[in-house]
Amino acid sequence: MTEHADIQAPGLKLGEAPPRIPVTIEGAIGAAIMGVLALITFGNVLVRYFTNVSFAFTEEYSVALMVVMAFVGAAAAFGNDRHIRMTFFTERLPVHLARLVEQVVLLACLFIFGCIAWYGAWYTWDEYRFEVLSPGLGVPSWYYTIWMPLLSGVICLRILGRMWRVLRAGRALPPSQA
Repeated sequence: MTEHADIQAPGLKLGEAPPRIPVTIEGAIGAAIMGVLALITFGNVLVRYFTNVSFAFTEEYSVALMVVMAFVGAAAAFGNDRHIRMTFFTERLPVHLARLVEQVVLLACLFIFGCIAWYGAWYTWDEYRFEVLSPGLGVPSWYYTIWMPLLSGVICLRILGRMWRVLRAGRALPPSQA
């Protein structure tokens, strides 16, 4: 796989299986976005240096791509069990209680990203309906905001997958080990 495939994720050791849909998809998308960001930024620097003129689109596209990359990274983090959480106490709990706490944490994350998807969809619809244009290039703003509800939905799917894997891992063990 990769040269670091043997490194254990820093998440809780709850005994669940790896995700069925590989997280390398999000990694490839993130790498592609980083490449595009590097290219347009480097192109802008070269043009500024030699002509004292700036590409107007680079800032607008860079901001939009960084937001997309943040959502893609969050999906990868939930898929790999590397999302941000405080584990000082949960690592010291028995495994069955740690699974319960993890399910509550994942449920809270699902609620938050579900709200982002819901309200983001309404926000995108309003930008489409009222024909809002971006300030820099004058393109429809919903081109940029459509990614917020879509990628929040992807994050919700990754959270649901993790919840399912933690639940299945708890049911697979005999009661004496759970």
